[in-house]
Amino acid sequence: MAFQPIARRTFLRGLGTAIALPALEAMASSASIGAAAEAPKRLAFMYVPNGAHMPDWTPQDVGRNFALPKILEPLEKVRQHVSVLSGLAVDNARAKGDGPGDHARSAAAFLTGMHPVKTEGRDLRAGVSVDHIAAKYIAGDTPFPTLELGCEAGRLAGTCDSGYSCAYSNSISWQSATQPAGKEVNPQQVFDRLVGGGNSKDIAESQHRRRARQSSILDFVAEDARRLQRKVSTTDRQKLEEYLESIRGVERRIENPASRFSETDIHRPDGIPNEYANHLRVMGDLMVLAFQADLTRVSTLMFANEGSNRRYRELEITGGHHQLSHHDHDADKMAAISKINRYHVEQFAYIIDRMANIPEGDSTLLANTGIVYGSAIRDGNRHDHHDVPVLLAGNLGGTFDTGSHQTFPDKTPLMNLMLTMLQAVGAPVESVGDSTGTIALV
Repeated sequence: MAFQPIARRTFLRGLGTAIALPALEAMASSASIGAAAEAPKRLAFMYVPNGAHMPDWTPQDVGRNFALPKILEPLEKVRQHVSVLSGLAVDNARAKGDGPGDHARSAAAFLTGMHPVKTEGRDLRAGVSVDHIAAKYIAGDTPFPTLELGCEAGRLAGTCDSGYSCAYSNSISWQSATQPAGKEVNPQQVFDRLVGGGNSKDIAESQHRRRARQSSILDFVAEDARRLQRKVSTTDRQKLEEYLESIRGVERRIENPASRFSETDIHRPDGIPNEYANHLRVMGDLMVLAFQADLTRVSTLMFANEGSNRRYRELEITGGHHQLSHHDHDADKMAAISKINRYHVEQFAYIIDRMANIPEGDSTLLANTGIVYGSAIRDGNRHDHHDVPVLLAGNLGGTFDTGSHQTFPDKTPLMNLMLTMLQAVGAPVESVGDSTGTIALV
């Protein structure tokens, strides 16, 4: 039976709803859509605050046959997809005569490689971040050139760190040298952005009906989905069903957040899970859906704001994260930091595993993506910025291999990694931030 080709930018539509589709066989023209070279390349950048307990982070051996240290043990299932990169530095997070404010400088410099101007006012200045540079060249006709996500709300005005504007601590993405991009922390709002279609009145009506009737977004596109399923192959029908079920899974998790509450949870907006791990994972799921449907090819995800003092009651840890990071070599505090670091890596591993199990032609979503995870602070107690904790996941369309522990000469700029990734996706840039060249990734 011959199946009718469909356009790559096909949407399932309903009242105030437009659900983009993943790559299907029916979207192929004369060339096979299964070819890895034809899949879009994507970039993601994930940030964790307050550094890491490096003795429990850094592998003892280099190369591929290294034992995962305590913090990185959750990567065991996906270790072939992840490399540990040691020796990279964020020099422009250092004071350079500006005094205290390492947390603000760290977040601001992570993707810009620039030393931010110390100010509490409107005269902000850092640099254009790597995600926005990349988007200029790989966004294509995606609805969202970049997608900025986070799990901790934060102001873009006022003072958050020793005379630095909160915009620095609460943002890693910068649209221009003077304009932070901010981020969205409410998964319900992100979901509505990704699936909204039509005019604002129809979108509002769709949202109202779904919440009033406790119905699914998929109910609004059911007829369109049935029509499409009659036009495509068995393989495409199965892929479409799996994709729609993944959308419904995210929707359920947004509508039914975890039941654990604390005194700080009562006033959280609708759609934000009360359990931090659930919040992180649903934001990761939304990023994955956006990549899968080619709604964006560039995303950032801040696990928390830099300098965050979030309390991890679910880990039975007393004290806030930032407070504990100033451990002064106290064994209990260092153990708590290690536990928090491992908890973050668990959520990262979940996202990587999801992407590794989503087919994309003859490859996978993860194989066509490059993901950097890390911090611009090494040890929160010393606020140092050399040998910062960095992981690299995905193969970026076969650009590099993963599964190793690589070490680089001390104080190699982190921006050398960023420049390497920009050039790998075709961005014609010779430098970015304080980069001094590209690096070899094996």
